Amino acid sequence: MYTRNEITINCDKKTAFQYARQVEQWPVLLPHYRGVQFEQGSSDQGGLVMMRAVRPFKPFKWPVWWVSEMNVDEQSCSVYYKHVRGVTAGMEVEWLIEPVSHGGQVRVIIIHRWLQPPFGRRLASGMIGEVFVHAIADRTLQGLKEQIEQQAVQEEVG
Repeated sequence: MYTRNEITINCDKKTAFQYARQVEQWPVLLPHYRGVQFEQGSSDQGGLVMMRAVRPFKPFKWPVWWVSEMNVDEQSCSVYYKHVRGVTAGMEVEWLIEPVSHGGQVRVIIIHRWLQPPFGRRLASGMIGEVFVHAIADRTLQGLKEQIEQQAVQEEVG
């Protein structure tokens, strides 16, 4: 299974990186996140993190959770995850942040790879990828874009 989500945000690379790595703030910023707790480490250094979110389906919200090993790369402004518990155990996730050529913007890309899902989940991996993983990642990027750009407007006005 492979999914790719991307969005262009009006900000610099460091700002996007700070929002991408400070996952414990996501439940405050993103309504589809129910909780993020580090079992070990922190967003500054990485560690073992449990994430809980919902995938809305009218009329209900499907709860999902996973535990990941999070690694933060300051040099490249990238964040990497390896899911170690939950339905998606073994999935690898890469957050990439690239400047856009005409300046003042960055492209944030999330790539999910689940090359060897457990046997019982192999048949469902396509549905899990499109219906859950891609949809939640898209909501995450849209929500972070709104938060970052809204913060920039408030700083200009204030």
